[in-house]
Amino acid sequence: CEEKPMTLFRLTALLVVGCAMAAQAGAQATLDRTMLPIPEPNYPHETELDARNATPPPRFEIKAPAGAPNVLIVLVDDMGFGIPSAFGGPVHMPTAERLAKEGLRYNQFHTTAVCSPTRTALLSGRNHHTNNMGGITETATAFPGNTGQRPNNVAPLAEMLRLNGYSTAFFGKNHETAPWEVSVSGPTDRWPTRSGFDKFYGFFGGETDQWNPTLYDGMTRIPTPHYPGYNFMTDMTDQAIAWMKFQKALTPEKPFLIYLAPGATHAPHHVPKEWIAKYRGRFDEGWDKLREETLARQISLGVVPPGTKLANKPAAIKDWDKLTADEQKLFARQMEVYAGFGEYCDHEIGRLFDAVRETGQFDDTLIFYILGDNGT
Repeated sequence: CEEKPMTLFRLTALLVVGCAMAAQAGAQATLDRTMLPIPEPNYPHETELDARNATPPPRFEIKAPAGAPNVLIVLVDDMGFGIPSAFGGPVHMPTAERLAKEGLRYNQFHTTAVCSPTRTALLSGRNHHTNNMGGITETATAFPGNTGQRPNNVAPLAEMLRLNGYSTAFFGKNHETAPWEVSVSGPTDRWPTRSGFDKFYGFFGGETDQWNPTLYDGMTRIPTPHYPGYNFMTDMTDQAIAWMKFQKALTPEKPFLIYLAPGATHAPHHVPKEWIAKYRGRFDEGWDKLREETLARQISLGVVPPGTKLANKPAAIKDWDKLTADEQKLFARQMEVYAGFGEYCDHEIGRLFDAVRETGQFDDTLIFYILGDNGT
């Protein structure tokens, strides 16, 4: 794997420019894609009065440039740089590891430290203050740059691709819509299905109960699923796989954009017990030892340079050996639950990757697996 710097702006530019480069071939290569929506051609008025002799103009349809790839963006929530095994962390994430071995491993993803700003920048390629998202939507103010409402002059990435002939879908966490706009009264301009996504299945806000989520399908609040073993992480993956397979069955030549944004690993850490059990006792030596081991692995992998030093811990975080036995037991358990959630999340993402392979689309898909939006 090769280490490369990555920013939100480079990522969005890569998606848009990469797709535009494919326009060099195909019948639609002459379309002017510099202005969206692409205008319909002006056909001369028909002067023949007898419909039997009239010649209709060709049907106008926007198609993606020939060879345009599918795009799959996965954004894991609240996962720090030192968490996934793909970057030397203690959480086993084999899906991320396999992808890293097949592609590139980036180590300078630009985050804004909290959910909403990072996400709205990623989904538009614009600075978060330009998007009026100086903080999370719940802490918006009346001041420009932090109103919590994306301006109408900022075009979402999904809308750019949709207007260039893509099918677009969003599954998971939407923390880019102001909470006071999430109602039947709207305004709905910043809901996913008004922001370039044909399909949305997920929840609004920073978090939801993974056993009992508050779900929307498109713009409709739907009944919360209740069946044995239900967890939203699996549910949203099932939805993404079904949508992708339907889309490719109906229009195999039409590329897709899928944005998969799990609630994992944001609180609440709701994960099936069998995933937690994988980490029983793994963190009993505590966070000080864990930090040292993680840094050593990161240096070995090359994702940080030799000589990198650990940052000082905040004063509120005690040295592990100064905690009481009960405190150590509690915090070790919390780490086990979090780690189980991370591996479970990666497993479900792997099911989506496998489904893309089953449809024969994997080698024609740009995949960005981001771990994660703002650290732990």
